[in-house]
Amino acid sequence: MNVAGDRRDVLRGVAVGLGVFLVFGAVTGLIPNPLYVRMIASTPADYLFLMATSAFAAAFVYQRSLSAEPLGDGVAVGGVVSGVLAFGCPICNALLLALFSSSALMTYFDPLRPLLGVASIGLFVGLLYYQRANCRRC
Repeated sequence: MNVAGDRRDVLRGVAVGLGVFLVFGAVTGLIPNPLYVRMIASTPADYLFLMATSAFAAAFVYQRSLSAEPLGDGVAVGGVVSGVLAFGCPICNALLLALFSSSALMTYFDPLRPLLGVASIGLFVGLLYYQRANCRRC
């Protein structure tokens, strides 16, 4: 592949990573904005998981563009979803709030958020390792 194609792939990966960071950061209130106010205080782990999810999404998109047979889209979606659940405000999530009460979310779900973040990172690390091992151009 030519250099222009490689640059496009890198730019696409960077754009996805930046998009994930900005969209999910704003939607979860980690990036202050006038449309959304987070109901619980953010922690350094929330920012860590936001940055990790964004970086891994960018790396996945770049690495996927190099593969002759791209795979792992479902695992990548699972990584992003578990990442968002890890750094998102548990009582601000309308779906979770519809399924459970806010007290149940804070009692049972909030302590599990770091584990979801670790699971997200684990999914992406495993996926990127698997893609790298099965990619002839990488």
